Amino acid sequence: MKFYIGSGLKNYELVNYYSSKLEENGWEHTYDWTENLSKDETIEDLKEISKLEQKGIIDSDVVIILLPAGRGTHIELGMALALNKKIFLCTDNKEELNIENTVGFYQLPNIVKLVGTANENLKEILKQN
Repeated sequence: MKFYIGSGLKNYELVNYYSSKLEENGWEHTYDWTENLSKDETIEDLKEISKLEQKGIIDSDVVIILLPAGRGTHIELGMALALNKKIFLCTDNKEELNIENTVGFYQLPNIVKLVGTANENLKEILKQN
């Protein structure tokens, strides 16, 4: 199974944790944006990274969104929705999904909402294989 993980920049360690656990189970990461974290990025760098992220989403079977998400993450979610990908929306805080904090698109039928620890959420994702 091929996967892409989108999340806010602050969650890069959690992204790496999810990725390592999925890869340990034979899944393939289509693109790891955490490898490009830099404070010295130019507009050209951002353009190239965005192309790689887009290709990663296109090439994936599953898109995993880890909350809290950033602006770019919601664009990744939009691409995944437009491409009709299976999407897992993961959080360890059920407050993220309350009406005050949620996004209408989170309610679409191809989004599976998971609320639990990283290991609990990963266990559910791995059932898809």
